Amino acid sequence: MKIPFPKKVVPRAVAEHELAILEKTYPHAETALHYSDPFQLLIAVILSAQTTDVRVNMTTPALFAKYPTPQALAKAKVSDVERIIKSTGFFRMKAKNIINASRDLVEKHGGEVPKDREQLEALSGVGRKTASVVMGAAFDEPALAVDTHVFRVSHRLGLTTASTPLGVEEDVTAIVPRDKWRFASHWLILHGRAICKAPTPLCSQCPVREICPTPPIIAKLRATTAAGRIRLDAKAAAAPRRKQSSLTKKKR
Repeated sequence: MKIPFPKKVVPRAVAEHELAILEKTYPHAETALHYSDPFQLLIAVILSAQTTDVRVNMTTPALFAKYPTPQALAKAKVSDVERIIKSTGFFRMKAKNIINASRDLVEKHGGEVPKDREQLEALSGVGRKTASVVMGAAFDEPALAVDTHVFRVSHRLGLTTASTPLGVEEDVTAIVPRDKWRFASHWLILHGRAICKAPTPLCSQCPVREICPTPPIIAKLRATTAAGRIRLDAKAAAAPRRKQSSLTKKKR
């Protein structure tokens, strides 16, 4: 059952209330990726594409043990890195990205991870989401990272109707105070993982259910689906009778 998103945003007061509830529900929200410095976080975020943070955390200790600095990783053989990170998926592309990003750090930034968004996004394999995670988690900069959880939960809560991650980011940051942008990402991510799951949210357990616009949509969808099933069951039950009646007429 595919659940459609609300077609319009909720009033600002409702949106602020929803986010306040999430902030209270997830007071210690932070990235689940393990890292000890901005470089490790940057590499971990690049590796996290299309896989789980748990898997990345299982992979990075061996990677950083062998390549603890940008200088070391910049000189690594692609095949060696591929072997270490293979379990994260898309390992060939990721190996090239983290090696090239390390080279960029060494050649353009003296081995230091920049705080500036434009400079971060100029690194190999780094897009807006990755840059936002690094800015927020490593440097406490105001940045809201939009991943699949943030995109989905923001729509279900009626915070946005935007069709792109950037549009979602703009809509959500227009509601959340600037100093809480980096935390808001984690509120939405944690809620998406724990409650507002894909494809079906656990609305009965949701602290926002009373004001969220999605539960009524789900209830209506389930009612429509149930009615359709009843009609199909009725047709299926009637089919043998019609067939039997026809055979009876032929015998007469």
